[in-house]
Amino acid sequence: MNAHSSVRAARSSHPTSRLAAALALALLAPAALAQEAPAESQAPAKNELGTITVTAEKRTENLQEVPISISVVTPEKLEAFGQSGDGVLQLASRLPSVFAETSYGREFPRFYIRGLGNGDFDLNASQPVSMVYDDIVQENPILKGFPLFDLDQVEVLRGPQGTLFGRNSPAGVIKFDSARPTQETSGYGRVSYGSLGTANLEGAIGGSLGGAWSGRLSFLAQHRDDWIDNTFKGKKDDLGGYDDRALRLQLRYQPSDEFDALLNVHARLLDGSAMVNRANAIEYGEDSFVPGFDRDKVAQDGNNKQHLFTWGSNLRMVWRFGDLNFTSITGLERATTYSLGDVDGGYGAVFHPPMGPGVIPFPSETADALPKDRQLTQEFRLSNDQSEQLKWQTGLYYFDEDIQINNFSYNTFADHALDTWAQQRQKNKAWAAFGSIDYAFTDRFDVRAGARWSHDERDFSADRLFGFSGPIGPLKSSPSDSRWSGDLTASYKVNDDVNVYARVANGFRAPSVQGRITFGNDIWTVKPETITSYEVGVKMFTLDKRLRFNADVYSYTMRNQQLTAVGGATNIVRLLNAKKTEGYGAEFDLEAFVTPNFILTAGGSYNHTELKDKGLGVAPCGGGTLCHVLDPVDANGLALVDGNSLPNSPEWIGTITARYGIPLGDGGEFFVYTDWNYRSEVNFFLYESKEFRSKPFLDGGLRVGYNWDLGKREVALYARNLTNKKVITGGIDFNNRTAFVNDPRIIGVEFRADL
Repeated sequence: MNAHSSVRAARSSHPTSRLAAALALALLAPAALAQEAPAESQAPAKNELGTITVTAEKRTENLQEVPISISVVTPEKLEAFGQSGDGVLQLASRLPSVFAETSYGREFPRFYIRGLGNGDFDLNASQPVSMVYDDIVQENPILKGFPLFDLDQVEVLRGPQGTLFGRNSPAGVIKFDSARPTQETSGYGRVSYGSLGTANLEGAIGGSLGGAWSGRLSFLAQHRDDWIDNTFKGKKDDLGGYDDRALRLQLRYQPSDEFDALLNVHARLLDGSAMVNRANAIEYGEDSFVPGFDRDKVAQDGNNKQHLFTWGSNLRMVWRFGDLNFTSITGLERATTYSLGDVDGGYGAVFHPPMGPGVIPFPSETADALPKDRQLTQEFRLSNDQSEQLKWQTGLYYFDEDIQINNFSYNTFADHALDTWAQQRQKNKAWAAFGSIDYAFTDRFDVRAGARWSHDERDFSADRLFGFSGPIGPLKSSPSDSRWSGDLTASYKVNDDVNVYARVANGFRAPSVQGRITFGNDIWTVKPETITSYEVGVKMFTLDKRLRFNADVYSYTMRNQQLTAVGGATNIVRLLNAKKTEGYGAEFDLEAFVTPNFILTAGGSYNHTELKDKGLGVAPCGGGTLCHVLDPVDANGLALVDGNSLPNSPEWIGTITARYGIPLGDGGEFFVYTDWNYRSEVNFFLYESKEFRSKPFLDGGLRVGYNWDLGKREVALYARNLTNKKVITGGIDFNNRTAFVNDPRIIGVEFRADL
C-alpha cells in the first residue's frame, strides 16, 4: 500500500525558500509520525509493512533498493479512487509530482511529471511521459486512456528513463502491470451503483487450464447516465453520459523453469459524450465561475458524441539458459476513434443572433477521427540472474507506427454540414540498442550505469481537401534524429533499513510534427528536446518496519523543450521549441502503521519550473481582449513568456489516505477509508492571465464498509468529490472564455466478492 498526504505550505516570495520548505517538510515527516506511533519496541509481525517489489529496471527488485524516485499504487487504492467511474485520470494529484488533464473526455489523457508534459490535443501528439502497459509502450495518446482494472500494481518512475525506456520518456514513465495467470484458481467480482446512474461492473477469473497452461479473463463495464441539460435544444439529460467497456484475456504456458510464455489480448469500446465545453463560464478578470453558473446545464447548438475502439495483443516469452535469461516482447496495438464537440460551447454568434451564453464571436463545431492507428513493437533482452555482485542486461528495440487522422469542421447554421476537411498521415519508425550494469563494490556500496542509442525517423504529410482558404497540400516533413541517452547512479546502504543514492540521467523526446491545417496553412516541425537531471534521495524503514519513508530532491535543465501554443487569437495549434527550461523540487512517500488497526499513507511534492527564452512569444487569448494578459506583449501582439512556469504544473501536490479497521466477530471487520488530494494553482497556457487558470483544489473521498469471511466479502458506501466542489479544470481561449469543469459529487454502494 502506498499513498500520500496533504501538503499545505505557505508560498514564499523566493523559489529557494519554497524548496527549502518542501525539503524540510519531507525530512520532518517521519519524525512527526514517530511521535504519534506506539512506543513498543517489538511490533507484531502482522503490523509490519510488507516488501513492495517493482520492475522499474526490468528486474524484480525491492522498492527500497531501487535508486530511483518511484511511487507505487496498489489495487486497493485504485479501487477506492475508481468507484465513481474515473479512468486513468484518477492518478492526477494522487501521487507526488503527477498531474493529468484532458480536453477529450475519457479517451485522451495528458500526463505531467515534475511539471513536464504536453497540452497538444492533436491525435499524433507526442508526450514526454511514457505510458507502458504490460511491457508495451503506448505511444499514441488514444492508447494511453485504457481503463485500469485487475492490475497487480502501478509504478510511477519520476525523472528521465533514457536507458531502459528510451525515446519520449524525459519526464518519466507510468507503468501498469496486469494481474497474471497462475496455476491457482483466483478471481473476484465487484459491482457498484451510485448517483447520476454511475454503475461499475468488474471481475476476473483465472487458474489452471490443464498441464502447463493457465489463463485469466478480466473485464470492466462502466456506465453513467446523461446528466447535463441542454437548455438551447430543450433536452433534459442530454450530455455527460458514457458506456465504457474493456476486456483482457491472458494465456500462460510454463512447461518448466526454463521457459515461460504469456499471451495478452485486450480491447476497449467507448461510446458517450466528448468533452462538454461551457461558453463564457469564466468571469472576466477572475479565475472563477460567472455568477449563477450551473454545472448541470449548458446551452449549445452544436452536436456532441464520441466513439472509440481499441484492441491489441502482446506476446512475452522468457528462456532461461543457466544463469542467462533471454526475453522477447512483441506488441501490436490498433485504434479507431471519432470525437465531435461544440467547441465554442454556446449557441448563435455575433453575426447570427440570438447568441449566448455571453458573446460568441463565431461558431466552432469540430471533430477529429482516427480511421487508422497501427503500432508494432519488438524488444529483445538478454540478462543474467541476480547475482551478489554483478547484474547486467542488454537489448534491442524496434517501434513502427502508421496513423491517419481526419480533421472536420461543421457549419452549425447549415444543418451541421461538413465545410472543412483536412487529413494527416504519419509513419514513425525507431530503433534502439541499450545496456545497463549494476555492480556491488562492497556489501554497502553499489553503482548502476546504462546507455542507449536511439534512431528515430518520421514521415508526415497533411492535405486540406476543402474548406477555409481552399485546398492545400500535400505539406510534408520528414525529421530524423539519432541520439545517446543514459544514467549513472551510486547508492550506499547506511544500515539494513536506510539507503541513500545519487543519480544523474538524461533523456530526449524525438522530433515532432503538428499538421492541424483545418484553419491554418502551415505545419510545424520542432527539434528534439533533451534533459539532464540530478537527483539525491533516501529510502528507509523505521519503527520496527512499521514506517516506510522515501524522499528525494532533484533539479533538471531541458534544452529545446517541445511546447504547444494552443488556440489564442490565431485559432491554431503551433509547436515550438523553448531554448531552455529549468526545474527543481522535492518529493516524499510515506506509509505507516500508526496503531495495529490504523494505517496511514502520505506523500507530497514541490515542483518549480521556469521557461528561459527571452524571445519566446505566443498568441494570447482572442488577441488579448477576452482576458487580462499578465505577461508583456510585444509589437506583434504576442505575449512574452520568458520566466513563466510551465502550463499544467502545480507547484504543490499533497495526498493522504487513512484506513481504520475495527475487528468484529470471527473474520469480520468494520472499516473507514478516506483519501484527500491537494494541488495548488494551475495555469492552463504558456502565457499567464487572470482568467485561464484553476484555483487550488482539495478533493476528498470516503469509503465506509464491512468485510467478512477473512476479507473475501465486502460491502461499502462510497463518496467521491466528497465536498461537491466545482473547479475549472481547463479552458479554450480563441473564441470566448470557455471552461471545462470537474464532475459533481458521486455517492454510491459497492459489493465485492473474492474467490
